[in-house]
Amino acid sequence: MKKALISGITGQDGSYLAELLLAKGYEVHGIVRRVSLEDPDVRMWRIRHILDDVHIHSASMESYASIFNIVSEVKPDEFYHLAAQSYVSYSFEDEFSTINTNLNGTHYVLSAIKRIAPACRIYFSASSEMFGNPEESPQDETSRFRPRSPYGISKLAGFELTRNYREAYGLFAVSGILYNHESPRRGREFVTRKISGAAARIKLGIDKKIVLGNIDANRDWGHARDYVEAMWLMLRQDEPEDYLIATGQTHSVRDFLEVAFGHLGLDYRQYLEICDEFYRPSEKNVLCGNAAKAGEKLGWKPRISFEELVREMVEHDLSLLAGNKRT
Repeated sequence: MKKALISGITGQDGSYLAELLLAKGYEVHGIVRRVSLEDPDVRMWRIRHILDDVHIHSASMESYASIFNIVSEVKPDEFYHLAAQSYVSYSFEDEFSTINTNLNGTHYVLSAIKRIAPACRIYFSASSEMFGNPEESPQDETSRFRPRSPYGISKLAGFELTRNYREAYGLFAVSGILYNHESPRRGREFVTRKISGAAARIKLGIDKKIVLGNIDANRDWGHARDYVEAMWLMLRQDEPEDYLIATGQTHSVRDFLEVAFGHLGLDYRQYLEICDEFYRPSEKNVLCGNAAKAGEKLGWKPRISFEELVREMVEHDLSLLAGNKRT
């Protein structure tokens, strides 16, 4: 039985990936912060239903010793490094912790694997934010990186570190350049979940408005369930390569509002308030990905449409409100 170790298992991607690997017969291990063990109902709600099937280890991604010890104990066949401070807007508020945590955590993982389990295959979760202000659209694996946020900078540094460990030490280490991907398990601080939750609350008469920033910002949005399958496929290949994962279609925040509120028979324009406070300091141009390489070499393609994604998120938030659950 193969053993997989996932950093960030309590996050959106980590939870879907854990489900996928369990279904494929893996022994699944996950790294969580100690605070998650102290308050599992709140901090581990995404994996609550599979806690009996996975092995949880407490560690800090900012501590090399703790990462080293877990890798020594588990000796994984595959390591999926998903843990990161991933909220882009927050990275502008605390750029130091974002860059330090994301970069050092990746370096610790790569170093520990190199020393203890060099045969382990490593996946690093990179980001379309590395393109920042792209010179071309759509982007592919050959497009130039021009990050425009501390988060994007930290991810680019991790991407280069991963490539260096692959080329210098011969590790099977790959990066997935993932474009925006959402789901009902997305955190409430992200605009997509903010919209789906607001639509549900307004429909039920709990709230009367939603406050947003630039609703004409465009994103290439996919479903996290599709994207974690791509992660797994990258580690199935004969040779380690980096892949861009995207839908190739862009939609605006306005589009997201229309589908979400329209699904509930509402006109978002009657409830929307625009606030300059929610605009990013450095708004990027359109990020749209060309995942042709992933299609050709991995046989991967997105299965869940934008409209299906939005409707699923809205229905999820409606059911949560009905059940008064904390997720």
